[in-house]
Amino acid sequence: MARGARLVHDDGRSMSVDDVSDPIDGGDEPGAVLSSLASLVRDGVACVSVTLIAVRGSAPQEVGARLVATRSGLARGTIGGGRLEAHALGRAAESLARGGERCSIEVINLQRDIGMTCGGEVTLLYELFAHAPWEIAVFGAGHVAQALVRVLSTLECSLRVVDSRPEWIERLPRRANLKSWVDPSLPSVVEALPAGAFVVVMTQGHATDLPVLRAVLAWGRARYVGVMGSAVKAARIRRELLEGGASAEAVASLRCPIGLELGKNTPSEIAVSVAAELLMARDR
Repeated sequence: MARGARLVHDDGRSMSVDDVSDPIDGGDEPGAVLSSLASLVRDGVACVSVTLIAVRGSAPQEVGARLVATRSGLARGTIGGGRLEAHALGRAAESLARGGERCSIEVINLQRDIGMTCGGEVTLLYELFAHAPWEIAVFGAGHVAQALVRVLSTLECSLRVVDSRPEWIERLPRRANLKSWVDPSLPSVVEALPAGAFVVVMTQGHATDLPVLRAVLAWGRARYVGVMGSAVKAARIRRELLEGGASAEAVASLRCPIGLELGKNTPSEIAVSVAAELLMARDR
């Protein structure tokens, strides 16, 4: 369609073609846009859905038009292009950068608010999908950790496992949500963990658990810290952490023994009890 032409609506009003743009491609049908949105959400990609939910007068698209934006910009769909779409994409970018309301509604007078030549009014629904992944870090890859990883890797989480022993890291399963590696200095890994991580410590024993716990409590950004061990070991760990300068509040928050009181004392059943405790802590 030539520039300068006019679109005439059923009510007799018209608007300039300069205010609208053609869809990006042939994949902007509602089903295709919703499918793209579902894929992004499933893959944990932060995105914003913008839907045209009401129109008064002239507008560049019909009610129900939708676009999906990520931090890279427009991902799929259209609400009519031009200034309206540019405005919506700008607001979506701000929401992705700063966070904010899960859902919000904006009423826009196309002429007064964004300088379009038509005199209509539209209502946009913004939906933010920016669920942060559940980050879990496991220090140690021994028998219980092997069983625990196989349980946790079936959940919606981002899982990291580190051990100083290559032969145990090699036994871990290969999963899309699992990153595992060998590091001779386990405490040095702590600073690189994401804030809010759930930290599970089950290394070779007390001598290797304690330095990791000291580093985690000094870091102070974990949402959950648990260590495998008996009640006797728990008392010793807490005493030595306090003697080493850890705060009483941090030490009190430490979970040891780890896991709910259920099941037998086998690696697979301990793993189930630990996974259950992690889920309870996550949803608390």
